[in-house]
Amino acid sequence: MNTNTLGNSSLVVSEICLGTMTFGQQNSEAEAHALLDRAVAAGVNFIDTAELYPVPPRAETSGRTEEIVGNWLVKQERDRVVVATKAAGPSRGLGWIREGRLDFSLGCLRQAVEGSLRRLRTEYIDLYQLHWPARNQPMFGEWRYDPRKEYPSTPILETLGALATLAQEGKIRHFGLSNEHPWGVMEFVRLAREHGLPGPVSLQNAYSLLNRVYESGLAEVCHREKVSLLPYSPLAFGTLSGKYLDNPQAPGRITEFPGFGQRYGKANVAPAVAAYCALARRNGLTPAQLALAFVYSRWFVASTIIGATSVMQLDENLAASAVRLSPSLLAEIDAIHLRHTNPAP
Repeated sequence: MNTNTLGNSSLVVSEICLGTMTFGQQNSEAEAHALLDRAVAAGVNFIDTAELYPVPPRAETSGRTEEIVGNWLVKQERDRVVVATKAAGPSRGLGWIREGRLDFSLGCLRQAVEGSLRRLRTEYIDLYQLHWPARNQPMFGEWRYDPRKEYPSTPILETLGALATLAQEGKIRHFGLSNEHPWGVMEFVRLAREHGLPGPVSLQNAYSLLNRVYESGLAEVCHREKVSLLPYSPLAFGTLSGKYLDNPQAPGRITEFPGFGQRYGKANVAPAVAAYCALARRNGLTPAQLALAFVYSRWFVASTIIGATSVMQLDENLAASAVRLSPSLLAEIDAIHLRHTNPAP
């Protein structure tokens, strides 16, 4: 499997990363370990998790995913696995995480890191990510900025200092951002440069055939500032498999967790999915192969985060990396995109 270096860091990661948010909810520990073993056998060296996982976040399961990953990680050669996790941010109603203290100050981030280290059964985290901004921003299906929703937040310079301290203490190696916007990425980069602090090496944002928002403002920022993209939800929570077109109640994350309809339940999603599914079948591909191969092929993608609830599903997702999309097929994808632009931002 091909590898890439994240930003200006020393982290060399496989082009596919195994996401783990189903571990402890849709997947048992035994199933999760089987998925991890299969991914590593296929050349994956990059695992992504978060302190709030599994999804949907609940008090009774909070942190379980990291525990499951940790029970597997302790049996591996640690320096051969790149482990990424994330600190939950404020204003999402997650009062059971860190007693509800979810700002990005040094005290809160230290508590978050130490909790993740304990659950992951490791002495350091390779890539520590801020799960979402600690300020008012449109997120998770919201599509416009509203200044009336402002709330007090940790200044970015203070957060940079906290992350630098945690790196000096050996708890984290590098840090990244997630669910960020152009101003936020640029502000982290600018302040880090001005104050001689480590800057972000990666950005984990949603990116798929249904959500190409990254390509406008963020692509230039990240390219010029050497911040690598780690796209999540390349199949749009299974929507791009096409299974919900014929049966809106088909088993899957959308039907199991109705709250995610905020992003994928918008009116223009279904016609866009239908167009991509038809295009895939005309070209001898499954809709999932088309959707994954598109994301895998993007010049700005360092490692695509895939999720799977079965070994068979994981094998299908991994195999899609061998699919090559012709220039004419890519042009047809762009034509559909221009007709159905970002229906699930």
